[in-house]
Amino acid sequence: MRFTFRLLPLILAAFMAFSCAPKQKGPDPRNPYGLEIINTYEGYLESVAADPDMELVDLSTFIPGVVLDIRYATENNFTGTQIYTSPEAYARRPVAEALLAIQEELATRGLGLKIFDAYRPYAATLYFYEVYQDTVFVASPTKGSNHNRGFAVDLTIINLETGEELEMPTEFDEFTEVAAAGYMDLPDLVIYNRTLLFDIMVRHGFTPYDGEWWHFNYSKERDKYPIMDIPFEELDLKK
Repeated sequence: MRFTFRLLPLILAAFMAFSCAPKQKGPDPRNPYGLEIINTYEGYLESVAADPDMELVDLSTFIPGVVLDIRYATENNFTGTQIYTSPEAYARRPVAEALLAIQEELATRGLGLKIFDAYRPYAATLYFYEVYQDTVFVASPTKGSNHNRGFAVDLTIINLETGEELEMPTEFDEFTEVAAAGYMDLPDLVIYNRTLLFDIMVRHGFTPYDGEWWHFNYSKERDKYPIMDIPFEELDLKK
């Protein structure tokens, strides 16, 4: 009995310590894989102050004549759901400058860029993977998308006079083998148009993605750009 009473204070102390300890929280549903993510506008401004290349530039005003067809701001996309609250296209400053140079070069041939998507908040990547769990076409949320880093862009080429897209292997976001960058069972004109797109993008610092003819990563200093999860309306870059 004496032994039991000697242990009692220790048992009570242990119980109090356990009951008063901070409760373990489950994974943050906005960041279930514990990635390093900038998810506040203040954090974004700090990153830009430290490195001006981090600025997300509004492509609609930065690139004269560019056409935006932001499918994820509509229901006309593979999810069937409107993902973005507004049809915006942003990219890190070096990416925007490269795209501007491409637009200017294409314009000498009566051609221009149509952009389907650029910077993409991480929340969208999480949702995309819920809808379609094939990492050939949808980025794994365990690592995040290059779109989340602001240095990937989905696009095609248009005829400036007519506004029509040049014929490419598939429509945007058609998840089939025909969309692959190296797929060759295509009409000569389609291969010519795709080659034209690839050549000009590569010459200006972009790398095509093997699985999707429309997707290009800006190939310089990828790792320095952090993943971001800031909605377009919070960026407020137009002022």
